[in-house]
Amino acid sequence: MAPRTPALETFPPLRAWQRKAMVEYLRRRSEDFTAVATPGAGKTTFALRIAAELLADGTVEAVTVVAPTEHLKTQWATAAARVGIQLDAAFRNADLHSSADFHGAVITYAQVGMAPHVHRRRTMTRRTLVILDEIHHAGDSRTWGDGVKAAFEPAVRRLMLTGTPFRSDDNPIPFVEYERGGDGLLRSRADSVYGYSDALRDGVVRPVLFLAYSGETRWRTNAGEELSARLGEPMTQDLIAQAWRTALDPAGDWMPQVLRAADARLTVLREAGMPDAAGLVIATDQQSARSYAKLIEQVTGEKAAVVLSDDVGASARIATFAASEQRWLVAVRMVSEGVDIPRLAVGVYATSASTPLYFAQAIGRFVRARRPGETASVFLPSVPHLLGLASEMEAERDHVLGKPKDREGFDDDLLERAQRDDQASGELEKRFAALSATAELDQVIFDGASFGTAAQAGTPEEEEYLGLPGLLTSAQVAELLSKRQSEQLAARKRRATERSAEPAAPPAPAPMNAAQRRVALRRQLNALVAAQHHRTGQPHGKIHAELRRLCGGPPSAQATIEQLEERIATVQTL
Repeated sequence: MAPRTPALETFPPLRAWQRKAMVEYLRRRSEDFTAVATPGAGKTTFALRIAAELLADGTVEAVTVVAPTEHLKTQWATAAARVGIQLDAAFRNADLHSSADFHGAVITYAQVGMAPHVHRRRTMTRRTLVILDEIHHAGDSRTWGDGVKAAFEPAVRRLMLTGTPFRSDDNPIPFVEYERGGDGLLRSRADSVYGYSDALRDGVVRPVLFLAYSGETRWRTNAGEELSARLGEPMTQDLIAQAWRTALDPAGDWMPQVLRAADARLTVLREAGMPDAAGLVIATDQQSARSYAKLIEQVTGEKAAVVLSDDVGASARIATFAASEQRWLVAVRMVSEGVDIPRLAVGVYATSASTPLYFAQAIGRFVRARRPGETASVFLPSVPHLLGLASEMEAERDHVLGKPKDREGFDDDLLERAQRDDQASGELEKRFAALSATAELDQVIFDGASFGTAAQAGTPEEEEYLGLPGLLTSAQVAELLSKRQSEQLAARKRRATERSAEPAAPPAPAPMNAAQRRVALRRQLNALVAAQHHRTGQPHGKIHAELRRLCGGPPSAQATIEQLEERIATVQTL
C-alpha cells in the first residue's frame, strides 16, 4: 500500500526566511533551486515542507534525499517521519528499488558515486524530487560529482541545500548555477541566502565567543633539535604547525588547562539557564580522542562519551548523548556536519584541520539556539589563521572557480607533513616529540573584535571571562566584554602602582615590546569602535569590517602594529 500524502497542516510554523524561500520556490517552479542557510537555521524543515508541497499537488511522486554520512540518513528519515513523509534510511544499492511503503529513500553521496546507474533508474521510474543536502560534497571528487549528475539529471525537481557553499578547489558542483563576475571568475549563485549574521539578528542562532589560548611550547624536531615558541607569535608556517601540534599533545599541560577552563565555562552556562548544556572536544585522531576523554574524566570526575568514526554504532552513541545530560562528548575531528545536538554550547577546537570550510562546519555544531539569550563558547589555539576565521564568522562566501590559490594561513597538507614521522639521516629514526606546553588566555574574539589581555590559566583574570553570564544578547556580550577588559586593565594598573615604591621623581615608562604595543593598540581600537557604535548604532563587527575595507589587512586579531595604527587614525575620521 502506498504511503499517505503528508498533511500540510501538521507542519510546524515556518520561520520568516523559510516562508520567504518557499514562496520564491513555488513562484519560480524551476527544476533547480539552491538554498544557502547557516547551520542551525532549519534547512531540513524547509526542504521537507517543499517536499510535502510537491507531493500534495502531484508534481512529484517520490523523494530522494542525498546526505554526506550514514548518521545523517537516520536523522533525515526521523525528521521526515515526524511530518508524514516516510523515507527508507536502510536502502542499499543492491535493493534497486524502494519499498512501496515509503515515499522514497535517503542515501549517501558515496552510494551514488558507487552506482549512479541504480539511482538514475530509480529517478526515471517515478517523478522524483531530489534533495541534495550539503551539496558542496558533490564536489569532493570527480566520481561523486559525475555520479550525482548522471543519477539525477532525469529528476523532475532538484533542491540543493548547504550551510557552507564555499570550497577550496575548482571542482564544479553539479546543478549549482555559476555566474561570471567583473573579475572574470565564476561564482556560485544561490536562489535563497540566509547567513549567520541574519540568523543572529533574528535570534535563530547563538552568538559565539572564541576564547583563544596561547602559551609557551617546546618540542624536539625529527632531526633531534629542541625548539621552543610562543603559540600565536609570528612564525613560519612549519613552526606554527609544530607549535600547534605540541599544544594539542595530551601529555602536555596546555590541553588539561584548556579543558579545565572549558569545563568551568560549561558549569557557568548550566547554572545560568542552560541546565543540559554540553561540550564537544574535536580531536584530530582516535588516539588523541581517547586521551582527551581520560583528561576530561580527571578534570571533571565524569566520563566523556567518545565517537571515533561514522560507523554503525556512532548514530546510536550520538543519539544517546543528545538525549542525555552527560557533560562532554569527544569526537575524531568532528561530529559529522549537520548532526543535530542542540544542547552543545561549549567547544574545544583540538584538531589540526584549518580550512575555512571545515572550521565553519565545526563551529556550526554550537550555534543552534533554543531560547533567547543563549550563547556558545569555543576554545581554540591562538593560531593566526584560526583567529582570522573566528573574526570572520559572519562572512558569506561563494564557491569560486579559477581563482589563484594563495596559501592563507596553512592547510591540512602542511599539518600532515609536520605530523609525519620523517626518516632522519643515518640508521636511527628520530621522531618529532612534544616536550612541554603551558596555556594562557590570549584574547576573546566576538563580533570581529578582540578583547582582553593575556591572563594565566587558573587566575582570577581568566575566571572573569569564563564567568560571563550564559544568557545574553549580542549587544550585551559586546558591552560586557568591553567592561571586563577595562576592569582587567585597571586592576593591573592598580597592582603595579601598589607594588612600586614612591620615587622622588616618576621614572620614565619602560618602552613596550611589540606584543605589548599590539595589545595597547587593539584596546585603543576597540574603545574607538565602541564609541562609534554608540554614536551610530552600527554593530561593532560592521565598523571593523568597514575599517578593513578602507585600510586593508586581516582582522584585528591578526593585524600588525602598522595596520592597527592606520585603523585607529581612520576610525577617528569617520
